[in-house]
Amino acid sequence: MDDQNAILTPGMLVRNPQAPEWGVGQVQSNIDGKVTVNFRDEGKVVIDSLRVWLMPVFDE
Repeated sequence: MDDQNAILTPGMLVRNPQAPEWGVGQVQSNIDGKVTVNFRDEGKVVIDSLRVWLMPVFDE
């Protein structure tokens, strides 16, 4: 499985389609397949890029 999150950079807004209740999050870092995101309703979460594909948000 490819790292679909490789395009994500710090500052980008994303949603986790597997956990929509977390709301929109801001990417803090993206290093070696681990994306750290600070979600409004969940807090800081480290995402494994090979398991979860985050969806960029452009309309917030």
